[in-house]
Amino acid sequence: MKARDTVRARGHPLVQGTHPTTFEVTRDETLTLSGDCIIGIAADKGAADLDPNLRALLCDDRAVLTTRLVAGGQTVVVRSQGSAAFTLDHPADLVWRRSDFVSDRTVGIRSDHVAAALPREFIEALRRGEELVVELEAEIPEGT
Repeated sequence: MKARDTVRARGHPLVQGTHPTTFEVTRDETLTLSGDCIIGIAADKGAADLDPNLRALLCDDRAVLTTRLVAGGQTVVVRSQGSAAFTLDHPADLVWRRSDFVSDRTVGIRSDHVAAALPREFIEALRRGEELVVELEAEIPEGT
């Protein structure tokens, strides 16, 4: 069983991509230097707006989330896990975390990428204000 959704956002001149444990995409229209995990603003969806089928799958401990981040002609693939503890009810934010910490903004835990690990060329594209396309695909692997 698989489910997908796409979120569209854009970069900003203050995108830093330096946070060591998370990255975030937000509906907020502005960004300050304190938002070192934020890679995309003005998103068309928050966690609460994701496709209901995707949300249902993500709320399963067996779920595997593959996220494709596309900006400036570059693609970064991020692998994360779902969790039965997810609420996915934040209206503005989507957060991927390296840890197991869960909040209403969390869409992926145990992520293999965080803001600081994203390619610098990708971050530079976002600093130029390029469109950011976030493709999320969750599935429950066979035999789990």
